[in-house]
Amino acid sequence: MKLSRHTKVAAALAGAASVALLASACSSDGGGTDEAASDEPITLTITTFGTFGYDDLYEQYMEENPNITIEATNIDTGGNARTDAFTKIAAGSGLSDIVAIEEGWLGSIMEVSDTFVDLRDFGIEDRSGDWVDWKYAQATDADGRVIGYGTDIGPEGLCYNGALFEEAGLPSDRAEVAELIDGDWEHFFDVGRDYQEATGKAWYDHSGFVWNAMVNQLDEGYYTADGELNVEGNAELQERFELLGSATEDGLSAAQAAWDWNGGKSFVDGTFATFVCPGWMLGVVQGNTEAGGGDATTGWDFADVFPGGAANWGGAFLAVPETSEHQAAAAALADWLTQPEQQVAQFEAAGTFPSTVAAQDELASNPTPNEFFNDAPVGEILAGRSVGVVAQFKGPDDSVIQENVFGPPLQKLDRGEVSTQEAWDEAIVLLNELVG
Repeated sequence: MKLSRHTKVAAALAGAASVALLASACSSDGGGTDEAASDEPITLTITTFGTFGYDDLYEQYMEENPNITIEATNIDTGGNARTDAFTKIAAGSGLSDIVAIEEGWLGSIMEVSDTFVDLRDFGIEDRSGDWVDWKYAQATDADGRVIGYGTDIGPEGLCYNGALFEEAGLPSDRAEVAELIDGDWEHFFDVGRDYQEATGKAWYDHSGFVWNAMVNQLDEGYYTADGELNVEGNAELQERFELLGSATEDGLSAAQAAWDWNGGKSFVDGTFATFVCPGWMLGVVQGNTEAGGGDATTGWDFADVFPGGAANWGGAFLAVPETSEHQAAAAALADWLTQPEQQVAQFEAAGTFPSTVAAQDELASNPTPNEFFNDAPVGEILAGRSVGVVAQFKGPDDSVIQENVFGPPLQKLDRGEVSTQEAWDEAIVLLNELVG
């Protein structure tokens, strides 16, 4: 049965109503359309989420295009941005001229992709070779319409606190840490058990983020590549859940609240020693450490390793709604923001790893030490971590499953309120209530 737009939007809103989803972190030369190139004063609105690192780029664009005024809105998390977007789609008005879409809910946006303009009408096909091929394909709907300029992608490395590693008698040098961690998830948790035994402290911040990383690493996650729901009866998924559950039951999780971390203090006081880090999360780590009173001396570093190998978590797109009164100018701005040069600037501001090949090559060939992360060459490391990464297919309820189906049981598991099996069983019940 083909769903009406109303039904699709209502379903998306129902799924998004109680979630706090994962944030991630988006052709022409900025004046490549008649409207953008004219002297007519235009105000463009743009809505992003999380840490995008666009503030200086907005200023630069307005200086180079004096007829353009940018009014930016940044929503705290990708989940709240999803709710905001679908509420306005349902209302038929209120969307900004440019809307940032997170990879985790791109599948639900594709259900109403005709809400957004086909960017082929604004020349995006001339840039199709700019991006890694799967990024461009992700933004293409079933009818061949391209609805998003790719911003970042999410190759993952490991953030770790070198000072805490030293206290536990573990190596703190990032090359030695990479060698120590190298292996599968079972090995990662075993090293964590050694750390926990030596210190009595947790290994990772909370199970939800680790679970997300473990799922994203599979060839097929909550959906098969051809769009079929792929949770109940998925032995590979359940095996990973049990592996994580065993580690959490052994005390490796700090049971932190995502996106809060005790006001950032838990990044400073040694509550946990490791953190799964796609590029866009580097800015989150730094921002929360500083909010908690820490700085570069707190000890956070970034290692060229990730349990189980290459993985992608997140990434975003910039889309132009059909309701925009300035579609051409909005497309020109979105195009400019996603050019390789701007993607490098965005990376330097927020750690978001570029999706364009030229920008990735630039970061790989000119490694710059990141002072906050103990001078780690984070761009070079992420460029290496991106090799072999292919984003997993995301279905329409992917983000709902991550947050609403698995989120509550994993939080109970973190708090010791349920066993691993009870947590899995509860997730299946929630799956059938919310998605099935």
